[in-house]
Amino acid sequence: MEYVITPPRTVAVPVAGSDQGFPVRRIFCVGRNYAAHAREMGHDPDREPPFFFMKPADALVTGGAAMPYPSMTSDVHHEIELVVALSGGGRDIPVEEANSLIWGYGVGLDMTRRDIQAEAKKMGRPWDMAKGFDHSAPIADLHPVTETGILEDAAIWLDVNGTRRQESTLKALIWSIPETISYLSGLVMLAPGDLIFSGTPEGVNAVQRGDELHGHVDGLSDLHVKVV
Repeated sequence: MEYVITPPRTVAVPVAGSDQGFPVRRIFCVGRNYAAHAREMGHDPDREPPFFFMKPADALVTGGAAMPYPSMTSDVHHEIELVVALSGGGRDIPVEEANSLIWGYGVGLDMTRRDIQAEAKKMGRPWDMAKGFDHSAPIADLHPVTETGILEDAAIWLDVNGTRRQESTLKALIWSIPETISYLSGLVMLAPGDLIFSGTPEGVNAVQRGDELHGHVDGLSDLHVKVV
């Protein structure tokens, strides 16, 4: 088949220590998956069913590139997260089989136009423009699970201009990674190339132009991004 326009490029995340890339199909994000973060956002964290939103694949910022401060906002927040990359998929995946779908992991930021999100919540509108804007998903190089093993109790933190803003451990997730994959597969059919941003700890706050963000999860490549 011939196309009437040039097909969009395939978005890929670099693989650490390699010249290969992980091609990205879709980006799913879990909302309020750490209890303390749920509380700071004014919600009850008592194991309510997980909920999800999405970002477009081309919102990813890779290779340590800068993140332009987005338009139409004056309140952009950082949210540090473990990102899970899937090499398998399916529907209604049992929790005990979910880890077998994981290709690897990375460190990511779910950047949020908080003022737009607050207005959308107040008016009962979708969050899309608060979460899925251009350059809203900086991500570090991915590491295969064959190198890292299954991550269950790794430390996660974010520094802004050298000051610690967020800090927790993957053990503090309300819904574990296997539970999240299983639940999400009941809503949509997962597929190779899907990324899951697994939720952020407490301490989310605003960033400004010129800020330098340093994100970390034990065992993975650190994320460095400057807001410009």
